[in-house]
Amino acid sequence: MMGVKPFYKKMESFDSNIVLEQHGIYPYFRPISSDQDTVVKIHGKDVLMFGSNSYMGLTNHPYVKEASIKAIEKYGSGCAGSRFLNGTLDIHIELEEKLARFLGKESALIFSTGFQANLGVVGTLTGRHDYILIDELDHASIYEGARLNFSKVIKFRHNDMNSLEKRLANLPIDAIKLIIIDGVFSMEGDIADLPNIVRLAEKYNATVAVDDAHSIGVLGDQGRGTASHFGLTDRVDMIVGTFSKSLASLGGFVAADESVINYLKHNARALIFSASATPASVASASAALDIIQKEPWRIETLWDNTYYTIKRLTELGFEIGNSQTPIIPIYIRDNLKTFEFTKLLLEEQVFVNPVVSPAVPSNSSLIRFSLMATHTKEQIEFATEKLDKVAKKLRLGRYAPKQKIHVPV
Repeated sequence: MMGVKPFYKKMESFDSNIVLEQHGIYPYFRPISSDQDTVVKIHGKDVLMFGSNSYMGLTNHPYVKEASIKAIEKYGSGCAGSRFLNGTLDIHIELEEKLARFLGKESALIFSTGFQANLGVVGTLTGRHDYILIDELDHASIYEGARLNFSKVIKFRHNDMNSLEKRLANLPIDAIKLIIIDGVFSMEGDIADLPNIVRLAEKYNATVAVDDAHSIGVLGDQGRGTASHFGLTDRVDMIVGTFSKSLASLGGFVAADESVINYLKHNARALIFSASATPASVASASAALDIIQKEPWRIETLWDNTYYTIKRLTELGFEIGNSQTPIIPIYIRDNLKTFEFTKLLLEEQVFVNPVVSPAVPSNSSLIRFSLMATHTKEQIEFATEKLDKVAKKLRLGRYAPKQKIHVPV
């Protein structure tokens, strides 16, 4: 009689979560029983949310919810097919046109998720004899997209223009070379050196795509993203984004020249063989885009909150790296202590996200502290005081034991 199948041996050997659960520090899949606001309900208790990507604080905005409800009433709950065949609604096209105008591009294309947008763009636009150059800290969806074609994938050191130029200089000048980078890096919170990336792309005849998942609603004129922030919209070839953050919904998109969008519409398997974005998702994203443009106070308040928080965390002695945005990493540099820190903070009514290896190197594990336009100064002050309290309990940061310096006699 045959024993356990090799497949199940592999499945059952995975026990990382079980070990963390046994130690009471498992930090994932925490069930929230309320809307995604600055305060959420977890196990019946109010908890301050500092782990959300809803930078504009629009997920429970009445206008967004009303648009979603009306879309369901008119179109139903789903499209029952792909965009390529029967799943294109008039509101898909309307939002694509609105996104193109907003981002200063000729055309745009909606995908069902932001992850799929990168799969579609990165996995489709280059081929066997082409090159993809990616920042080593790019989002996982960019890496996965790069696996889908037979292009040569070349990594360069994070935001290091010397590293990028060395790699470009070794490639054929007439080859297709796609440089794709995060506009705002999702763990570290720093901004891509887009001016120099564009300069090098033009010098070496390369194409530039920016993943603005964490930049839309945050950077640039009215939140138009990284290219707008640097005044480079006309010199960036493609802008990829998501609805799941500032746009308070679910879905993704790419904005580019009409020829690029036409090619993707007829070749991107992530679009052609995937169900279309639901009516509610499209309508709520469109409504959120309206609000971002009509209520500039949201971006202004988000940045006020960001500057205030960075100042407070620095005063409290936390190591926050080179963050320039509402994503603020608090470096713990130890996986288990990062989990323990997260657990103790939740007990103090503060929700944050732990980021450990393999998402980052094990010696770079961190707490990701994210801000929304709707956070109040009082909420930020409460949270930073609790961060300091937990750091003291775990003897981290300014409370870490001082290392004795041994002076040879």
